[in-house]
Amino acid sequence: MRVFELIAPCHFGLEAVLKREILDLGYEISSVEDGKVTFLGDWEAVCYANIFLRTTERILVKVGAFTARSFDELFEGTKALPWEQFLPEDGKFWVTKANSIKSKLFSPSDIQSIMKKAMVERMKQAYGRSTFPETGASYPVRVSLYKDVVTVCLDTSGESLHKRGYRKLTAKAPISETLAAALIMLTPWKEDRVFVDPFCGSGTFVIEAAMMAAHIAPGVNRNFQAESWTNLIDPEIWEDVREEARGMEQRDASTDIQGYDIDGEIIRAARENAKLAGVEHMIHFQQRPVSLMSHPKKYGFLITNPPYGERIGDKEELFSLYSELGKRFAALDSWSAYLITSYEDTERCMGRKADKNRKIYNGMMKTYFYQFLGPKPPKRQEKEIEA
Repeated sequence: MRVFELIAPCHFGLEAVLKREILDLGYEISSVEDGKVTFLGDWEAVCYANIFLRTTERILVKVGAFTARSFDELFEGTKALPWEQFLPEDGKFWVTKANSIKSKLFSPSDIQSIMKKAMVERMKQAYGRSTFPETGASYPVRVSLYKDVVTVCLDTSGESLHKRGYRKLTAKAPISETLAAALIMLTPWKEDRVFVDPFCGSGTFVIEAAMMAAHIAPGVNRNFQAESWTNLIDPEIWEDVREEARGMEQRDASTDIQGYDIDGEIIRAARENAKLAGVEHMIHFQQRPVSLMSHPKKYGFLITNPPYGERIGDKEELFSLYSELGKRFAALDSWSAYLITSYEDTERCMGRKADKNRKIYNGMMKTYFYQFLGPKPPKRQEKEIEA
């Protein structure tokens, strides 16, 4: 099978997590840049990446790259790409998204229009016809311009990969599934350790943790754009990869994962989402304020996305909430806490300086991932923690 450069976008600051995931799948990394990891793979790799990767937003197949400082150069560069190797005669093709940074060409609509015309001209030459019905499968194109270098890709995923298919009901300020998974993977949490989210909202953190514990591939129950590309990918490959993913599942895994929220309606929504994800039996949900958070076991993990102005507007109320969280965390025996928030007084409220602090963009909002590290359990006890 032909090998391509496959581009996997991710949240800024979390490239190392995605890189480790790709290496674990067995693929070679060709470059790591801000917000994306590029690796080498064939069409089978497209299937594996879409189904198994937890922390990328989509999988793009790089068609080509060239320099363009004028619209004429953009047209000719696009026309020179081998579109006929990807697009069938009846394929529907268009530039679904164009973004430009530090480049002379910056109008997305003009970039999209000119590239579409250039693609049509190339297809005319390749197929010897003047019009195209575009009645077949869809082949959306994504293009990025950075310092006048145009990178052109086919989007194999379609809907963003954060849409696992389980989150039908959401809280007002949910964290995305891909971001939640990446943040959990930044911690040393394993399925035999306690996991508590005292502000669980619609349940994203605890559901992602349970899916990891059960080895449920994040994309196993959803569809992808490239499944309709039968001219490029044999449908049996998709079936084989899904079958392999389902064979790895351990839905009877023993866990202690707990999600709390003060809002009873939100807890009901979280429980329904967990049911859709197939992990409801692995998570204990409860309507409970943070002031009542406690746990008898040692060496647990508190991982959460607390309110930071979205649901609570009063700064005094926010300070009180975070201070209560700090008190409850201090009362836990040998635990670690991980908080993603934009609230500037987090450390003061928690009563200590974070051991580590990482800047993360949650959507367009700049946040910080505060890491308050507890002691490691003695090695001889690590396997006995949950006994």
